[in-house]
Amino acid sequence: MTYTGSCHCELPDAAATEALGARLAGACGDDGLVVYLHGELGSGKTTLVRGLLHALGHAGRVRSPTYTLVEPYELGARSVYHFDLYRLADPEELEFMGIRDFLDPAALLLVEWPEKGAGWLPPAELDLSLAYADGGGRSARLAAAGARGEAVLARL
Repeated sequence: MTYTGSCHCELPDAAATEALGARLAGACGDDGLVVYLHGELGSGKTTLVRGLLHALGHAGRVRSPTYTLVEPYELGARSVYHFDLYRLADPEELEFMGIRDFLDPAALLLVEWPEKGAGWLPPAELDLSLAYADGGGRSARLAAAGARGEAVLARL
């Protein structure tokens, strides 16, 4: 995959990670987008998704869909699908769970552990990596692939 632009930011705490998610929600606009979320366990992927979903109007709890693999959200006219593929044993399981039903170009797809679904997922338009930072906190790197990802980075 070729990335055409990127940015980096420091996230000193969970509130900063949620705030980045909220900013990302605003930068996405109303367009669909495929976002891959990378990072070790506990690095803040679901925290970022929580901030994004709350900024889009979701008022309830946001849990990692580790056991269900996907959690759908209908937020007004927008469909958001939060995938957590950590427990996926074989990428072909995505076919059995009906992955094609979620691949609406107008939907926002947030995919944790996307490498576990290789070959069955659409390519990322925005690739977001979270890592532990020296001295606590996290760092985030966002990289765009394609026009939609570039537009999001430009608005971010």
